Amino acid sequence: MPVPRGLFADVTPLRESVAFRWLWGGQSLSSIGSFMTMVAVAIQTYDLTGSSVAVGAISLASLLPTLVLGLFGGSIADAVDRRRLVLLTGSGLMIVSLVFALQALLDWRQLWLLYLLTATAAALSAVDTPARRTFIPRVLPLERLPAAAALSQLSFQVAIIAAPVLAGVLIATAGLEAAYGLDALTFLAVLVSVRRLPPMPPEGGGSTIGLRSVIEGLKYAANHKLIGMIFLIDLNATVLAMPAALFPALADTHFGGGPRTVGYLFAAIGVGGLIAAILSGPLARLRHQGRAMLISVAIWGAGIGAVGLTHSLWLAVAFLAIAGAADIVTTVFRATILQTKTPDELRGRLNSLDFIIGLGGPNLGNARAGAVAGVFGPVVGIISGGAACVLGILLLATNKPFRSYNAKS
Repeated sequence: MPVPRGLFADVTPLRESVAFRWLWGGQSLSSIGSFMTMVAVAIQTYDLTGSSVAVGAISLASLLPTLVLGLFGGSIADAVDRRRLVLLTGSGLMIVSLVFALQALLDWRQLWLLYLLTATAAALSAVDTPARRTFIPRVLPLERLPAAAALSQLSFQVAIIAAPVLAGVLIATAGLEAAYGLDALTFLAVLVSVRRLPPMPPEGGGSTIGLRSVIEGLKYAANHKLIGMIFLIDLNATVLAMPAALFPALADTHFGGGPRTVGYLFAAIGVGGLIAAILSGPLARLRHQGRAMLISVAIWGAGIGAVGLTHSLWLAVAFLAIAGAADIVTTVFRATILQTKTPDELRGRLNSLDFIIGLGGPNLGNARAGAVAGVFGPVVGIISGGAACVLGILLLATNKPFRSYNAKS
């Protein structure tokens, strides 16, 4: 049977651009390392405290530097040589991972240090990520950017799957320091890929760093009938239904497992996301992108909430996989609407805002989930979060202009 045309991701950017191949490969490895550290920090925090509230507070530790520096990350990236900036921030992130490994190796058992290192990594990432996102349009022609975005999403989903499982196995067999140390090594791939690039100063001489330009971007997002909604929809999904902080407690008290079970729960969302990313070709032909976002986030919330309704680990994994597949649909159309409806002179600031929401929303969601679980238990935490997400989407769906948005009109 012939494969439907346009079903699979387009790998043309990898074939045509050596620079993109290096950037894509380096970022793919770094994503795996970063997710391993996320899992390791959650496990270590839970081992130290036995508290989902403490695990949720890890997210709060990264939220404040993300909000403060994230607003100015795009402004900084538009004022300096972005290649040099990413080399600096990437080196800083590698050092943070090495300190994570050292404290685990020496068994310091200091919760405050885990929070401090998490906050430091978040501060560096708030500058690093907006700068890094400017590289791809400089190394690829414009017509290859949609394919490049799909490939980036594909590698991201692979990391979501591989990293938690690898982290669970490494922690169970070689200790926390092995997971943290491997993360540090992956940053070498990033630094090598970026060093191969020529200098990347902003075109046109750059702009000044300041609050006025940040406010201009915020006003544009708030007043635009589509962009403001995509951010609200994303916050609804992540703040109300982010389940990651509950995984260690669920694995321990609900599914009767250890680090490997935690890894399976983390990886399940990525499994569904990977399948959806591989088979994402038909999404390009959907015209009612607003409606698709609303439906996909409702499915995300229902899938997350359903995890608390079963004691079967593998059924829970299936529910999380469905949620992960729905999340890909949301992500694809959020990125599409953002890039097509934002004028070029505002793209740096709007992408910085997208980064803040994309990272800050899940952090708030994990903090919310941990707080609810601390009072009512992890099962109530995950069920109530999923239900609240679905109710929130029903309210947002009353926005008729967004619900009826047609990308072809």
